[in-house]
Amino acid sequence: MKAYNWGILGTGNIAHKFARALMLLDNAHLYAVGSRDAARAEQFAAEFGFTKHFGSYEEMLADPGVEVVYISSPHTHHLEHTMLALRNGKHVICEKPMSVTSMEVSRMIDEARKNNLFLMEALWPPFQPSYLKADEILKGGKMGRLHHMRGKFAFVSPYDPELRTYNLALGGGALLDIGIYPVMDILRYMGEPESVTATSVLAPTGADESTAMIFRFSDGRMAEAYCSFGNMGGVCTEFNCENGNLILTRGRDRNQHLIIELPGDTDDRIFTPPAQGYQYEAAEVMNCLDHGLTESPVVPLSFSLTLARILDEVRVKAGIKYPGRDR
Repeated sequence: MKAYNWGILGTGNIAHKFARALMLLDNAHLYAVGSRDAARAEQFAAEFGFTKHFGSYEEMLADPGVEVVYISSPHTHHLEHTMLALRNGKHVICEKPMSVTSMEVSRMIDEARKNNLFLMEALWPPFQPSYLKADEILKGGKMGRLHHMRGKFAFVSPYDPELRTYNLALGGGALLDIGIYPVMDILRYMGEPESVTATSVLAPTGADESTAMIFRFSDGRMAEAYCSFGNMGGVCTEFNCENGNLILTRGRDRNQHLIIELPGDTDDRIFTPPAQGYQYEAAEVMNCLDHGLTESPVVPLSFSLTLARILDEVRVKAGIKYPGRDR
C-alpha cells in the first residue's frame, strides 16, 4: 500500500477533525501543515505529529514532499488556495462548498484537468456506512419508487457579525455552511431539478440565518430542503418511497443511524459507529490516486459543478448576495 504525504492548509476547527481522521489511515502520512500564523502551525503540527510546519500557505505548497492537500480555509478563499495548490502540482480535496459560485468551481475544475491532478469536494456523507446502506436498500427495489425527499440541517449559532457563520466576507450564512447537505442529498438521489423556489431570513450582515427551498422535477416529483442557525431542528433526510420510508439522521458529525419503515414490518434501526467519518473521504482520495484517477466516481466533479449551480440559483431566488460574487 502506497503511503501519501498529506498537507493541511489552515488550522481551524475542521482541520483538526480532518487531521484526527487521517491518523486512522495507515497509508496517510501527516507530513505538513501550513498556516498564516507560524505559531499556530507549529502547535498544530505538535498536536497531531506532522513532520513539517510552515508559517505561510505558499511555503507549504512549495515543498516537493507534499503530495495531496486538504483545503480547510473559509469558503471565500477556496478558489485562491485550490488554484495555488494545483499550480504547485498538488492533488486537492477541498472542503465544501468547493467555492462560493459555480463560475469559481468551473475554474478550479479546469485548472485540475489542465494539470492532470486529482480534485474532489469534501462531501463526506456519501462515504458513510449509513448512506451506503441507504444506497443498497433504494437500489434493491424493496422500497419502490422514490417519490419525495425532505432534508434539514438546523442548529443554534448565536448572532455575531464577526463569526464565520454570519460574516459575508468569509462566505457566511446557513445555505453554504449547512444547507449544502440536504441539497446534496436531493441532487444525489433525485437528480437535477427542473425548477427551484427559495426564501431566506437574512441576518443584519446580509447572511442567511435560515433558508427554505422547494425543488420540482420534470416528472412531477418534488423535494424540500431547509437550513437554519436559528433553531435546534437537527439533521435529517427523509426518503418517501412507494412502499415505505427511509430516514437518515445524525447529531451533527456523529451518532449516525438509518431508520427503515416498511408497512407490516417492525422498524429496523441500523446504527453506525459514533465517529465523524472524515477518514472515509480521505481514503477515497488515496484509492483514486492508487488507480490513476483524477476525480472520484462517488463525488465526480460534474456533481460538484451541478451542486454549485443549484446553490447559485437558490441564492438568487432567496436574495442572498456575496460582495463581488454576483454569480
